[in-house]
Amino acid sequence: MSFPDSLLYDKKNCWVKIEDNIAKIGLTDKAAESVKEFVFIEMPEEGKKVSKGEDLLAVEAVKWSGHIESPLSGEVVETNDEVFDDPSLINKDPYKNWVVKLKVDNLKEKEELLSAEQRKNLE
Repeated sequence: MSFPDSLLYDKKNCWVKIEDNIAKIGLTDKAAESVKEFVFIEMPEEGKKVSKGEDLLAVEAVKWSGHIESPLSGEVVETNDEVFDDPSLINKDPYKNWVVKLKVDNLKEKEELLSAEQRKNLE
């Protein structure tokens, strides 16, 4: 299980990379390993406003389905069509295959995210 140093993390299943006020959000390899293979992902619509902690994605794996909460508040500005078409890309390379880009409403929320070292210590 790895947590690249260049990313930030929530306490659950998401990684975040923020450039200016746009956050790329993806799922960690811990999430990918725990479900073996994602088979379906329901993306939010572009333009949708989400709050931190609110459901952002619905995901299904072979023997599991659930929701992924947004690690930040903002507006969905882009979704990754490649991941929508083939959710197993998350399993193959979770840190390359982002899922959603958010225009972040409040960059102070970033302070509540964890460094790679902090995230590793939760395991």
